[in-house]
Amino acid sequence: MINSLLNKAAVITGASTGIGAQTAKELSALGCKVIPVARNKEKLASLKSEIIKQGGLAETYAGDVTKYETLTESIELCLSTFGRFDFLINNAGLIDPISKLATSDPLAWCQAADTNYKGVYFGLRAALPVMQQQGHGVIVNISSGAAVSSLEGWSHYCSSKAAALSLTKCAHKEYAEDGITIVGLSPGTVATHMQTAIKKSGLNPVSKLDPSVHISPTIPALAIAWLCAGNGARYAGADFSLKEDGNIAMVEKTFAKHSAA
Repeated sequence: MINSLLNKAAVITGASTGIGAQTAKELSALGCKVIPVARNKEKLASLKSEIIKQGGLAETYAGDVTKYETLTESIELCLSTFGRFDFLINNAGLIDPISKLATSDPLAWCQAADTNYKGVYFGLRAALPVMQQQGHGVIVNISSGAAVSSLEGWSHYCSSKAAALSLTKCAHKEYAEDGITIVGLSPGTVATHMQTAIKKSGLNPVSKLDPSVHISPTIPALAIAWLCAGNGARYAGADFSLKEDGNIAMVEKTFAKHSAA
């Protein structure tokens, strides 16, 4: 199964930090060629350098996922650079600004919604015709428990993640017969920069969690690799949740000797 990632090519959005950056490193360590996409050129350059030093192949695209051309052009870059396009990881997401509805900033609220929801749509819209023509592909949409729950101060995040989950379901119904796997990943709470904003807000139970309970970004990154390596089909059209008993252990056991560290 692990060998099924060798020489494949992936586009990963929101890849300058956190889950996205770690996913680029883990997929590369497993033999996959990667196109990390993010707005921060300096962080992308650093990530590319790290991947190349470790023997991987990477090219980067600096762009904003709220712009459709970011997705079309990054996929075109993947095809022109590596000669193929196998996986799209719709990871880009925002949780700022955390605020109750009556005091929320309309522009910032919409920016988060555009990133978390429309960014996923743009990824699907750009990737599906290519994958449909070639008859294969995997799209992993990073989801959240917030997609199926409501949390104080997170109206933008909960509603946009719910919308993205609906896109996963719709895309599966429309394109499963074309050999395309569309699946969500719900990672639980992860030790990324998002947790700083969550903790600072003091709103809802998540902000009260001890930092020790948050999992390393390596775990969802490996889960993404696991889904891309042929396991996503059994969860297609839904979210694979790392909070379900045994799922983290199953993923870690599969890649025990293959982590980018």
